[in-house]
This record gives sequence, C-alpha cells and structure tokens, in this order.
Amino acid sequence: MRMPKRSFLKWLVAGLLSVALGAAQPAQPKRTPDVPYVPTTEPAVEAMLKLAGVTSSDTVYDLGCGDGRIVVTAAKKYGAHGVGIDINPVRIGEAKENAKKNNVENLVRFEEKDLFEADIKDATVVTLFLLSSVNLKLRPKLLADLKPGTRIVSNTFDMGDWKPDKEFTLEDDGEDSYLSHRFYLWTVPAKAGSGK
Repeated sequence: MRMPKRSFLKWLVAGLLSVALGAAQPAQPKRTPDVPYVPTTEPAVEAMLKLAGVTSSDTVYDLGCGDGRIVVTAAKKYGAHGVGIDINPVRIGEAKENAKKNNVENLVRFEEKDLFEADIKDATVVTLFLLSSVNLKLRPKLLADLKPGTRIVSNTFDMGDWKPDKEFTLEDDGEDSYLSHRFYLWTVPAKAGSGK
C-alpha cells in the first residue's frame, strides 16, 4: 500500500522535527552530580598546580573536572599529561573544546564517568574541588587506588581528620567568595605492611 503524498510529508516533517528537538536537548548526566559546577578561578588553578609541584613527568587527574581548565593548564604550562573525569557530558564537551583550543589534545583526555568509579591508579597528582563530605566519601578510594607518593590537592575543602602535609592561602585576588582561596596538599602514604 502506498502512503499518500500529504501523509508522507507530514510523517517526514514530524520525524525531522523530533530528531531536531532531540539533538537540541543537552545531554544529561547519568545521575545528579555530587557538587554544583563552580569553575576554579585561574589564580586557584595556578596555586593548586604549584602546591602539587607539577612537572612534565606527572599525570594529573582532576576529579570533577568541569571545563578541564586544571588538566589543560597542567599540560600547557608544565607539559604534564592529564585526565579529567566528570559525570556531566556537557562539561566533558567543554573540556574537550578547551583542550583543542589550547593545542594540548595530545597530552590530555576527558572521560564521562562517575568519579567514584573511575580508574585513577595512573595518577601522580589528583586535584579536587568538591565538598568536604564528598572528599571524605572519596578518601577510601584515593588511599586504596593511588600509589604511595601520589599528591592530592583540594581547593577549599579538607578531608576531616586526615591532616594535610601543606596548606596554602591565596591572598586577595578580587574575588568576593570564600571559595578558591585555601588549598590543601596530602601525599598518599605507604601502604601498611607493604614495606614501601
């Protein structure tokens, strides 16, 4: 049976419209992110990488990477490799665009993943801008998955009773928020009984 021309055109228009509307909808995270997206300020990015002592031999993982600015800066300024993890596909798209714009696509990659499920064992530096509660929830994974000597830097939020090796406060940079002014550095200790 042949479809009348008018019916076919209606079907075609309806199909194209649904495809266009579907394409216009931004991709949604698989679950609600643990923290709202608040970009790390550029002075804070510099302070975090400096506190961690990042060099070209490092692999910097940013958990909750947002637009990728930390790993992109680590690659561009220090020649480090970087991996950004974020659950939000929109942020991952922005991060990939940021890497392309800064010509560091050969040094960085971005993964749309839950930071609690991501494979982070290759990191030599991990950066965080989460919340204290999320840091505490993430702490067992960091200690179990990361090699001894891996440096962890957190923007603004600590890890409870795990005292940092170093702290740094960024002097007034004109930002009115209390965020992105205080930074904490921890070094993953040797595993108990490992002899390392």
